[in-house]
Amino acid sequence: MASQEKFLKHLIFSLILLLGTASLSLGADENQPVPFTLADRDRIVRLEEGQESLQLQIGQRFAAVDQRFTALDRRIDELHDFMLWGFGVTFAGMFSLIGFVLWDRRTALAPAIRRQKELAEQEELIKRALQEYAKVEPRLAEILRTLRFM
Repeated sequence: MASQEKFLKHLIFSLILLLGTASLSLGADENQPVPFTLADRDRIVRLEEGQESLQLQIGQRFAAVDQRFTALDRRIDELHDFMLWGFGVTFAGMFSLIGFVLWDRRTALAPAIRRQKELAEQEELIKRALQEYAKVEPRLAEILRTLRFM
């Protein structure tokens, strides 16, 4: 009994499967053309024309964007050149200023160094004169010793 039920279930399933595939093949006849109306064909033509128009507009937009990028690249190159020129001028100015400061310092210090040497020579002369006079004047010799001049 169980095997008969099993057989019946398989038979029913096979029939349903057979009927389902038969109905699918009956509805789809590949040899028959799809029935288009004149309005459908007009719509398709308008869609194709609209698509071509959109493609043309997109191409024009891309060309405009490319021109903008080219102009932007040119501006960046000009700015780059200007900045290099500006940095060059700035550094040249800084180095010339440093050179001027060093030169001016040397020329400004030269008289002060010369005056310092003159004062050192005068100090040495005064010191020798006092030491010579201290040989004859004992009070001056005592003062010079307390000041550690002798």
